[in-house]
Amino acid sequence: MTIEQLYSIFQQHPQVTTDSRNCPEGAMFFALKGERFDGNQYAAECLAKGCCCAVVDDPKVVVEGDERYVLVDNVLRTLQLLSRHHRRTLGTTIVGITGTNGKTTTKELCAAVLQRKFRVLYTQGNLNNSIGVPLTLLKLTADHEIAVVEMGASHPGDIRELVELVEPQYGLITNVGRAHLLGFGSFEGVCRTKGELYDFLRQHNGTAFVNQDNEFLPAMAHNLKRIDYVGAEVLECSGLLKVRLLGTEVQTHLVGAYNADNLRAAATVGLEFGVGADDICQALADYVPSNNRSQFMKTADNELIVDAYNANPTSMAASLDNFALVKSAHKMCIIGMMGELGQDSHSEHEKLLNRLASMPLETVWLVGSEFQEFTLPAHFRFFADVEAVKAALAAEKPQGFTILIKGSNSTKLFQLPELL
Repeated sequence: MTIEQLYSIFQQHPQVTTDSRNCPEGAMFFALKGERFDGNQYAAECLAKGCCCAVVDDPKVVVEGDERYVLVDNVLRTLQLLSRHHRRTLGTTIVGITGTNGKTTTKELCAAVLQRKFRVLYTQGNLNNSIGVPLTLLKLTADHEIAVVEMGASHPGDIRELVELVEPQYGLITNVGRAHLLGFGSFEGVCRTKGELYDFLRQHNGTAFVNQDNEFLPAMAHNLKRIDYVGAEVLECSGLLKVRLLGTEVQTHLVGAYNADNLRAAATVGLEFGVGADDICQALADYVPSNNRSQFMKTADNELIVDAYNANPTSMAASLDNFALVKSAHKMCIIGMMGELGQDSHSEHEKLLNRLASMPLETVWLVGSEFQEFTLPAHFRFFADVEAVKAALAAEKPQGFTILIKGSNSTKLFQLPELL
């Protein structure tokens, strides 16, 4: 079956699932495979639950004579090509976003701004990989006037693969930093891979939104049609961030001066698409994060800065720089280890410990095996995992502290705010 033939099925049944536990009536089931699962084994079950067809790549599961089975060479690649065909058919204006840090927040802010004028589709959650991006594109409808699509990467070539599906007319790289070094091999590898978005725009006469104040991005954007970010002045970053932007004071619900660049990005995108300055500022002021990124929380006992979705040396430094500016009589950090740093892991965690030791913090709790081998100062405590932290909190909960919670998602520190 050709992609065009498969697309005719999609046009009649424009709903896709890859999860056998979620089979809406009439949906197309794509039998993806992973390290610990094989969707082909669930094809019959999904058809019985009401899926209109099952796209599979294992001929052994196909029932002869049952035309609801669609046999292809590779289910994932078929899903990707179908999404590109759909994207091309609709011709929607798309802004593609990638970067080491801040891409999800920037995506959310851009969508919030654009929604003041347009019907917008944007990436939900962190569906920003080789599966999530096609699923996002297949949610496009003729009603959407613009889309904001986030693209993540952990290996060389990842952005090239995704951008060739998304085919954005506009693009934005938030920044480049030291993350996923195990996959990229080096910081230079990070730059090359993130720069694949610029490469696509360069080849297809696209436009890049560029932070002209970033150390690396202007040079990466050479020979590229570009729009530089609007300026912003940070007015307050002890607690919630307040900026002056487009001549207006904007009180946000975000934490961290590092988010000023994300606000600038969204404002710049909004202006390019004709959103008024007042609407832009109101959208940014109204946006409330809810994804463990740059969240400020007050509990009965403490004030929390929760940035527990991800961590790498660049984002960790930005969080600590901001926390150093926070005014509080009692400050504490709960820091999870940083994952996927490869041979740089020991040295990067040592730098982190030295930075923490130099800060005026009453106590620091460190979570994860990467911290185990270091000799720690007296006011530092080591915990093997989040369960050990939970036990400590049950025995002796801090009170009256401002607490930064920051770590890679794998350390599960996002489970802690409700206990603090």
